[in-house]
Amino acid sequence: MKKLLYLTDLSYQAKGRNYCEEDIYITSRLKEDFDVALCHPQCAESFEKDTDLVVFRNTGGVSGFTTLYNAFVKRVKSNGISTLNTFTGKADMQGKQYLLDLTKQHYPVIPTVDSLRQLNTLPKASRYVIKPKDGADSIGLEFLTEQELESRQFADGTMLIQPAIDFVYEVSFYFINDKLEYALYAPDKSQRWNLKPYSYSKDDIAFAKQFIDWNTIENGIQRVDACRTKSGQLLLVELEDLNPYLSLLELDEETRERFMQDFVQLLRQMTENTEKTGK
Repeated sequence: MKKLLYLTDLSYQAKGRNYCEEDIYITSRLKEDFDVALCHPQCAESFEKDTDLVVFRNTGGVSGFTTLYNAFVKRVKSNGISTLNTFTGKADMQGKQYLLDLTKQHYPVIPTVDSLRQLNTLPKASRYVIKPKDGADSIGLEFLTEQELESRQFADGTMLIQPAIDFVYEVSFYFINDKLEYALYAPDKSQRWNLKPYSYSKDDIAFAKQFIDWNTIENGIQRVDACRTKSGQLLLVELEDLNPYLSLLELDEETRERFMQDFVQLLRQMTENTEKTGK
């Protein structure tokens, strides 16, 4: 059987999510079709040459091991290592710059700037959100009034600034390549990870798909996170294209099985292509 190197951090703690259980479930299914080895990204280099495909999954925020992560990506590109996701993403894979880029390109995204001098370009709000530009998992996130914000001292380009949106709920759309697999939402906005099945419309699909098309990842799993405003509009919160948590264990059995079948099929295709190209 083909060999998969599955990168994860089974000890990572995330509020409202159990990364460990999700990866144990996924790998228990993958071993039916592949030889699977699990390790932390810090141990990956020793095994990369003896695998057909590296699967980068629930490792937690890479800001916690930036040097190691950058070295891994460099090896992937220089050594032609086949990975899922493919490391061509323009979203969270590269940090949070994409929120600024999408704002400038007039995509339906929460308006974002990274300088106090640009505050007047944002919609007026009673409170603003700031968070580190290279952050993850809401680390360093704060809600501030305009007065509090203007009293802060931070260098341009280090923090993202957004108006605090008074939204109705958050919703996530989960894709394998360009196929929408399922959607989940948090009906209680105070409990982000208490998720329920979401019945999406054609407009919802078009909203999410535009960001998948913009990102042009050849092969991968992506999660489009959005919020529904009180006026009914969807706005992008985050495009997770590196290691999105999938909430698989919260799905009904039919949806979860369909996702796993599509996931296994993609992995088969990628390992077969690796054999044909000799990489």
